[in-house]
Amino acid sequence: MLTNKGKYGLKAMLHLASLETGGTAMGAEIAAANNIPKKFLDAILLELRNAGMLRSKKGPGGGYALARSPKEIRVGLIIRTLDGPLAPINCASKSAYVPCEDCEDLGSCAVRITMSRVRDAMSEILDRMTLEEMMVFSRTKNPDLMYHI
Repeated sequence: MLTNKGKYGLKAMLHLASLETGGTAMGAEIAAANNIPKKFLDAILLELRNAGMLRSKKGPGGGYALARSPKEIRVGLIIRTLDGPLAPINCASKSAYVPCEDCEDLGSCAVRITMSRVRDAMSEILDRMTLEEMMVFSRTKNPDLMYHI
């Protein structure tokens, strides 16, 4: 499940992607426009900057901006940066695998197999989708028709 941290990070990235090329926005502006607690957003923006997705500038004309074009930033990377692995349970994770203590046969565990398929489906969509594509959804009357598994 996407946490508030991940959701707020996506909203902030979409806000920055909607700016004119070269434009910046202050954290307070992003927070107010998207109904995000500013202190929480500040920590999120710092993580995204440290991951190389944002750049920041202090002083007049400063603020945050995307470090790359919206068509180069994958939604899956944003979510993994803020929320960690996509897998719904640890034993289904590729990057943060932890076996379940109650599982006797990993190879035939129906729960792990099912959650691995869920992880793969989520990854297929989120790692293919760019921030630019996500922006199109806000301008489309029926975005469900645009994107199918």
